[in-house]
Amino acid sequence: MAKKNNNQICSFCGNPPSDTRKLVEGPHGICICNQCIAVCESILEKDGKGDVKPIALEDVPVPKEFKEYLDQYVIGQNFAKKALAVAVYNHYKRMSIERQKANDAIEIEKSNILLIGPTGSGKTLLAKTLATKLNVPFAIADATTLTEAGYVGEDVENVLLKLINAADGNIKAAEQGIIFIDEIDKIARKSENASITRDVSGEGVQQALLKIIEGTKASVPPQGGRKHPNQEMLEIDTSNILFICGGAFVGLDKIIEERLNQHVIGFDTTNLTRTESETENLLNKVIPDDLVKFGLIPEIIGRLPLSVALKELTSDDLVKILTEPKNAITKQFTASFALDNVELEFTPESIKAIANIAIKNKTGARGLRSIVERMLLDVMYEAPSIKKNTKLTVTKDMVEDNTPSDTKLLLDKSA
Repeated sequence: MAKKNNNQICSFCGNPPSDTRKLVEGPHGICICNQCIAVCESILEKDGKGDVKPIALEDVPVPKEFKEYLDQYVIGQNFAKKALAVAVYNHYKRMSIERQKANDAIEIEKSNILLIGPTGSGKTLLAKTLATKLNVPFAIADATTLTEAGYVGEDVENVLLKLINAADGNIKAAEQGIIFIDEIDKIARKSENASITRDVSGEGVQQALLKIIEGTKASVPPQGGRKHPNQEMLEIDTSNILFICGGAFVGLDKIIEERLNQHVIGFDTTNLTRTESETENLLNKVIPDDLVKFGLIPEIIGRLPLSVALKELTSDDLVKILTEPKNAITKQFTASFALDNVELEFTPESIKAIANIAIKNKTGARGLRSIVERMLLDVMYEAPSIKKNTKLTVTKDMVEDNTPSDTKLLLDKSA
């Protein structure tokens, strides 16, 4: 009954109405409160999570559209953007064909991707931007944190858990997502020959990654960590998950050079330094044998049939990254300062100086934000307390630390 001491109560939780609990009355005096309605709604949402619409081919942008979208957020790396656009389009085209094929139709294998490029060259950003364009779940995993099952560290299944969490627990959505595994070169085995000792964070992890990259039905602990007997598992099919692996692969260029006999013999070392474009072209000539010599096992190389090299970013590239993309760092800081009534302006010389510091520190594009954050820290601390419209011009001296970036540099615009 929904009556208690002649007062209406919620038939579900048994609580009477209050300032925060409103009752909705139904037939025969049955009532439900707004809080129980919210609980029911969340249960229904959870039950309906499996009803995910498959990605149809007409919903997948063609390679040219992918490339144009990437151009808005990623500076340079034109060959990599073109290769990725084609690969991602083919991957989701394959998924749509798989759902429509007859029993005797040709089965198209999955083509995962290997990105080769130095730190800060845009590997992670490329993968993330592709996932954003497709509106599919995206997860990033660090290969250096993974170990074989039974050893201290993360099981490879935790990579899949990150994707499931990115999909808000929706397994069907996660099965259409993209996983980026960074630092894949750091789990290369120590030598080309098989080791008699246990390499729990190198070759062993590569072996463990094989199945999920190729496509399998994996069991994932819902809370992460190690698997335990009688533990309830999440089942996920990785057959249609696109894996993009990235790494710097320091020294791979020398292996390729040696194979191509392009190294110089003798004592003349005046012209041994390659340009960024020459290094990119050389790395794009990589073959599976080169990666085996580097330390990847042949089986995992076979699961990453497409390898794409990214060139090291130049100072001019970093200047463009600071200013041109839709979400350029200078635009982000300008918008942030505007909320505190501060008009922020960067001189061309200051932007060039920021780029030069990143080149000197060998951090690439990922080091740009920290340089600007550190430089403007004092101003960001004081500016919200100043109750008037002000302006700050960032100069080359400020960037090079010759002039302190304090509130004395804020000019009163109302004066």
